[in-house]
Amino acid sequence: MEENVKKELDQIVSGIDSKIEKANNDTIHNVVENINVKAEEVASEKVGTLETKMNERLDAIEIGYKKSFEDSKPKSFKSALTKALESDAFQKVQKGYSRSARFDVKAGDMTTGNSYTGEVIPAQRVAGYFYDPSRPVHIRSLISQGSTVSDVIRFVKESAYDNGAAAAAEGATLAQSDFDMTATDVNVRKIGTYLRISEEMLADTPQLTSYISTRGPEKLLRHEDYQLLSGSGVAPNLSGIVTDGANFDTTSGGAFYHAVESANQFDVLVAAINQMALLNYVPDTILLHPTDFNKILLLKDTTNNYIKDQVYAGLQPSFAGTKVVVNNALTAGTFVVGNFSQGSQLWIRDNVNVEFFREDGTNVRDGYVTVRISERIALANYLPNAYVDGTFSTAMAALETA
Repeated sequence: MEENVKKELDQIVSGIDSKIEKANNDTIHNVVENINVKAEEVASEKVGTLETKMNERLDAIEIGYKKSFEDSKPKSFKSALTKALESDAFQKVQKGYSRSARFDVKAGDMTTGNSYTGEVIPAQRVAGYFYDPSRPVHIRSLISQGSTVSDVIRFVKESAYDNGAAAAAEGATLAQSDFDMTATDVNVRKIGTYLRISEEMLADTPQLTSYISTRGPEKLLRHEDYQLLSGSGVAPNLSGIVTDGANFDTTSGGAFYHAVESANQFDVLVAAINQMALLNYVPDTILLHPTDFNKILLLKDTTNNYIKDQVYAGLQPSFAGTKVVVNNALTAGTFVVGNFSQGSQLWIRDNVNVEFFREDGTNVRDGYVTVRISERIALANYLPNAYVDGTFSTAMAALETA
């Protein structure tokens, strides 16, 4: 009997365990199912919220774009005025909240008709910069050059001599020769300039830096040409070739004084070459202003034929075997005939350089950059008589027959 009771109790316990296990499984399943449903609801709500916000954002962007496009379109005065009258400022005046209102219409946006739309065909931007050509030849290229670390160039030049050389009998005293030698100092001089340009200009036009670096030195070299030729020698100027060189001989002692009939520019150049030859100098260059060079090309002989064939040897202009250099640094109506390679030397202390400075004056405050272009040079005219210079009008008058 005890065994039967025990079996019944085991069956009852087993049944209870089965029910408990089934109840637990159902509860867990329901909980998981509820969690999944809740998660789906939350996710759906979040996605919906994000989609709504995204659509609102896209709508705002589209509205803003349309407004920007409409604002950028050229307007007639009527449409601009209509828009202004719809503004909040004018509405306040209309309702008595304000006594005045202001609106601006850009002149570039205002048209007088419905058909005009401002710049119908946009301007085409041509790349690069266009500027005047450089001088074909600078004076520094005609003379020898050297470098120096000093600020003074000292040299000895022969200013005159008395040649006493002569035949002498046996035992006779030789004649004396004298040379006048002069110690000369020339100072290194600075030539330079500067300009200021905005930082925006440099940033917006990258080619500008290259342009300034190219064109700036060219402008400086043009003034250098003037100094090398015509510098007065008074500080801070150089003493130029024309300043130190020999003048064309217009005195009665001149070899062709009042000896040339219908004297012209050719005759003057012949006389200048002869003047140098009398002092044993051989010219290597004839320097002319373009106007005077072309005047010579227009000269005609007695048969009314141009005599330009006497000027050109191939493509290189020359006269009597001496090359002709055309340079507008020389004053029109003047000339220089000389041995440039031996007569002078250009000493360079600091060659032409271009520098950019941001910290200069009020540049930092004003947003500018200073560009400095400069050089330091000296000119030594060793042989002043290696040059003959003058004016054509005066020289022709001296040559013309009386």
